Amino acid sequence: MARSIPNYALYGDQAEPAWSNSFNFEWIPQRSAPYNWEIQPHVHDAFIQLLYLTEGGVDVQLDNMRQTVSAPCLLLVPAGTVHSFRFERDTNGPVITATQKPLESLAAVVMPELVATIRTPAVIALDGATRYTEALMPLFLAVEQESRIHARGQVAVGMSLLTALLVQVSRIHVSHQPTTAPIHSRKAAQIERFRALLDARFRTRCSVESYADELGVTPGQLTRLCREVLGMSSLDVINARVMHEAQRDLVYSTITIQQLAAALGFEDEAYFSRFFRKHSGQTPKEFRRLALQQVAAPADAVGAP
Repeated sequence: MARSIPNYALYGDQAEPAWSNSFNFEWIPQRSAPYNWEIQPHVHDAFIQLLYLTEGGVDVQLDNMRQTVSAPCLLLVPAGTVHSFRFERDTNGPVITATQKPLESLAAVVMPELVATIRTPAVIALDGATRYTEALMPLFLAVEQESRIHARGQVAVGMSLLTALLVQVSRIHVSHQPTTAPIHSRKAAQIERFRALLDARFRTRCSVESYADELGVTPGQLTRLCREVLGMSSLDVINARVMHEAQRDLVYSTITIQQLAAALGFEDEAYFSRFFRKHSGQTPKEFRRLALQQVAAPADAVGAP
């Protein structure tokens, strides 16, 4: 007789309807210690689980894949995935269980490519701190806080936080994709460092030379690296980051053009306006007016002739 795989909402609990609970938060020892740190193979029909091991390690099975991994690491277990865990006794970290369909629906609207991440089992070793891994624990703790209260809009807040958390997981997963040549991963890591520096300093109008010096390469090497990996020069990458911020502030704030120019490190409004027009084909005022008209337009009017 074939052995059936138990179907649980949370391990050891009888399966519940998908609508009965939108998300649950706990720490690994809460659920695993009572079972001697070993969770037998089982499946959740409606729930996705995300585990973030901060201490210890685990022997994990996800469908037909078995792997032993040490903290720090992420385990993504979509609904319908047969899974089991054998944790080391000092293992700790947060676990979130959530109804998967609402998350997929939300992802389909705000980031369609995130749906594939939600549906794909994954074991992601975190081999170093990045701007993405540093964002994980604050988001987990925010979900924990929301799970502890019973207030209006709890599901909306929880699902939004979970979506943000899964976006970080997706970013980490993409950055960890294996490549056939080790040099490719080194170049990707250098680009990631450049982007992190750029996020921190783009308002100061640092030169290409300044970023290159910080990265330990020459300006020419940084430009060649950007062209190879991103398809544009290092200066174009810097300017694109400034334009992204400028356009966002023009649409979503009431800051004046003069104030925006100063905030982005430009000497004066005229210099900023020339820069903006060169890269967008519009003056900042023209861009703001047209963008706000588009935002305010009825949904069925967008794209109408």
